[in-house]
Amino acid sequence: VQLQACGGGLVQTGGTLNLSCVASPTTFSFPVMGWWRQTPGKARELVATINRGGSTTIAESVKGRVTISSDSAKNTVSLRMISLKPEDTAVYYCYVKRFGLDYWGQGTLVTVSS
Repeated sequence: VQLQACGGGLVQTGGTLNLSCVASPTTFSFPVMGWWRQTPGKARELVATINRGGSTTIAESVKGRVTISSDSAKNTVSLRMISLKPEDTAVYYCYVKRFGLDYWGQGTLVTVSS
């Protein structure tokens, strides 16, 4: 399984973050897709996930600011986060679960400037 994410970088406080990720091979299906994030010295934490039925799980810390969407036919998952705060600075990881196994992308750094 390979996960290729794009987006991230430097964003101003109050700005908007858009991340997208494609999972391969396309012949696989991924029942759960989403995003986690991690800051130095802290455990990786869930941001948001979505399943094939469209049900989402969203962390309390970002609830109301995050929209997650996916396209199961294309194996893509996207995250949109608004009203960014400096505490949103982290490495964001694309994530999928398949047959009980977790897979992570390499991570993309998001820095929110104050």
